[in-house]
Amino acid sequence: MSTVLEGVEDRPFIPTEYVVRLARTPWEQAGYYALRREVFCTEQRVFADDDRDAIDEVAIPIIAAYCVAGMPDRIVGAVRIHEAEPGVWRGSRLAVHAGHRKLGRIGAELIRMAVSTAHGLGAVQFLAQVQEQNVLFFRRLYWKSLGAITLHGLPHHDMQADLSRYPAHGQEQTWLLRPQPRNRQVA
Repeated sequence: MSTVLEGVEDRPFIPTEYVVRLARTPWEQAGYYALRREVFCTEQRVFADDDRDAIDEVAIPIIAAYCVAGMPDRIVGAVRIHEAEPGVWRGSRLAVHAGHRKLGRIGAELIRMAVSTAHGLGAVQFLAQVQEQNVLFFRRLYWKSLGAITLHGLPHHDMQADLSRYPAHGQEQTWLLRPQPRNRQVA
């Protein structure tokens, strides 16, 4: 005989912690690509079947994974960085799983890891092409717009990070994130 607790079946799983780091294992890399496909192909329909391109051959993948019992369990955030030319680094393909966007800070921490890692690898400039709906979010993280552009038929901005706000660090860095759900006041 089993007892069902009232309301338990309706509550979503909310992780208490995430790790943010460079993808280290084959399952992290597989989850990284699967999340990108889910966000950019299925959800946003920016690409038809796959969003991979030539940059993936040289890019450094960065992930956010939620933890269960202290161990990374599922990839819910992704971004990649690469050196486009000496000293000039770019970030791209920032993605956060739809079910984890409202938990706060995952996207911001992926950006911070991306820029700080590139800074540690010698970046003197860090750039990204940001979808227009995310420009204000990036501005809050000390980025400036260099101008509006169209990319994949969608409005974007070329943006540049203020490197003085992103201390350089090494590639072995792992950040533990314990986000809290955002509570919005309704007037």
